[in-house]
Formats: sequence, C-alpha cells, structure tokens
Amino acid sequence: MENCIFCKIIKGEIPCSKVYEDDKVLAFNDINPEAPVHVLIVPKTHVRSIMDLNEDGYLLISHVFKVASKLAKDLNIDEKGFRVVNNIGENGGQTVPHIHFHLLGGRLLQWPPG
Repeated sequence: MENCIFCKIIKGEIPCSKVYEDDKVLAFNDINPEAPVHVLIVPKTHVRSIMDLNEDGYLLISHVFKVASKLAKDLNIDEKGFRVVNNIGENGGQTVPHIHFHLLGGRLLQWPPG
C-alpha cells in the first residue's frame, strides 16, 4: 500500500532498528517502547488486520508466532514470560492499518494493559 508506514519500512524507504528479517516478516524495535523489549513483527504482505486474512494469511500468522518464539529466546525474555499483542481496529488500539504484532517483555506486564 502506497502510504502505509510499515510498507515503507519493509521497502527500506524509512529506516528501522532491525531485529530480524526473513522472506515473510520484518521485526524491528518499536520507536515508542512500552517495555524494555518491545519489538514489532510485521508481515511483508500488506494486510489491514486479522479480519482481512485468507488461508495463506493464516499460515503467515503461524510463522509470525514462530518468529516471536525465536526472538523471545534470542532476547532472553522467554524464561520469565512475555506478551504477544495484536490490535485490531480503532477501538482495539490499532494505529497503523497493516497487521503487526507487538512482542513485549523484560519486566512484569500488568493486566489489563495501561
């Protein structure tokens, strides 16, 4: 999508602090972290939200969770726990209309989130 900030980051038009990349996803540090570890895992295919997924998209989301697990181990947040968050729509807190997942850890995370 032409004006999507995540699509521009994926294309390299906007810099990011890359943590991981493969042919399906890009993971980078959030510029406004909510925890000591706050990584965004962004599929390279532009899909607005989980409400717009097709069968291939469901396979992609499985890959996202595989990457989240790997990154949690690599970033040493797997022992005490972490959170993977996906916001959907305005009321759900989605601020970028490109499906993405927040990997949060490195401190005690409260519920409900603030």
